[in-house]
Amino acid sequence: MHHRVLTGRLTLSCVVAALTLAAASAQAQQTTLTIAGYGGNLQSDLRKTLWQPAADKAGVALREETHEDLAAVRVQVQSGKPGWDVVHFGGDDCSVGAKEGLFEKIDYNVVDTKGISPSAYGDGWVATNTYSVVLAWRKDKYKDNPPKNWKDFWNVSAFPGRRALSVFPAEMMEITLLGDGVAPDKLYPLDTDRAFKALNRIKPNITVWWASGAQSAQLLKDGEVDMAAIWGSRVMNVIKDGAPVDFTYQDAVIGYGCLAIVKGSANVAAAQKFIANVVSPEIQARIPTMMNYYGPSNERAFEVAKFPPEVLAKSNMSPENRAKQVPIDVAWWRDHNKEVLEDYNVLRSQ
Repeated sequence: MHHRVLTGRLTLSCVVAALTLAAASAQAQQTTLTIAGYGGNLQSDLRKTLWQPAADKAGVALREETHEDLAAVRVQVQSGKPGWDVVHFGGDDCSVGAKEGLFEKIDYNVVDTKGISPSAYGDGWVATNTYSVVLAWRKDKYKDNPPKNWKDFWNVSAFPGRRALSVFPAEMMEITLLGDGVAPDKLYPLDTDRAFKALNRIKPNITVWWASGAQSAQLLKDGEVDMAAIWGSRVMNVIKDGAPVDFTYQDAVIGYGCLAIVKGSANVAAAQKFIANVVSPEIQARIPTMMNYYGPSNERAFEVAKFPPEVLAKSNMSPENRAKQVPIDVAWWRDHNKEVLEDYNVLRSQ
């Protein structure tokens, strides 16, 4: 009797030990993906909202670093042994990097693009979140007659006041053409000659050309300008702080944050699964409540989850708000950014 009990205990102990060793071995063999982003609050929020749940679902561990720009990826690829597996950029940089061959091709047999706009992915990248460039204004300036679209922004006689635009031409060229009367579905290819003529007309009323999101927000908050082109993520915080500011999604320009796999990564298969999870509608559905100043790139997020009206009203990608906006064509900017930037800087400096 005692012998059988002892044998049973030994057998059970052996099983437990074996399972413990197997678990430890599996943990030791778990793939670790190194992902590099812009750092700061954005990266922290992306990790909590998208990256960590996507990694958990893929069974991989995450290690995070930060980058400054696309040049850092070029150095890593040229080394032949990149230290990063996945990088987060804006859509224009993703498109440029893919053209330069800095990224592995996305396996769209693994990454499902259903619900993602064709403008939001390419051979070497896929959008993981969206943002909007919106028209915002001071309510104490325009009271019950606020501007409604970019045409009003350009109408300085009906809507006098100090204005602000960005030093970066991408998105500014789009809103310029919309303000000059180009139909949203006729924006591309961009008529740059027409855009520069329209910019020259509005230039005397541009008090500030802002160079950062923080600067654009402060301009409106302090009342240094009366209306501005600004990222929706920034203006929402201004409103939250109590400033008399409002904005509209009408004719706003939708841009993208994106993920790409660094060329030469030793963990391409795991990275494909990770990205597939990031853009899945279930994980994308976390964005409207956890990062309400951004939006999901996968519109199916609004099908797999129900959101209260106040969340839908704020989300740039809710069906109602999405219908008012124009997505940026990052492929066009990939091919034309350099020459447009040169001309744009000349215009600003004259």
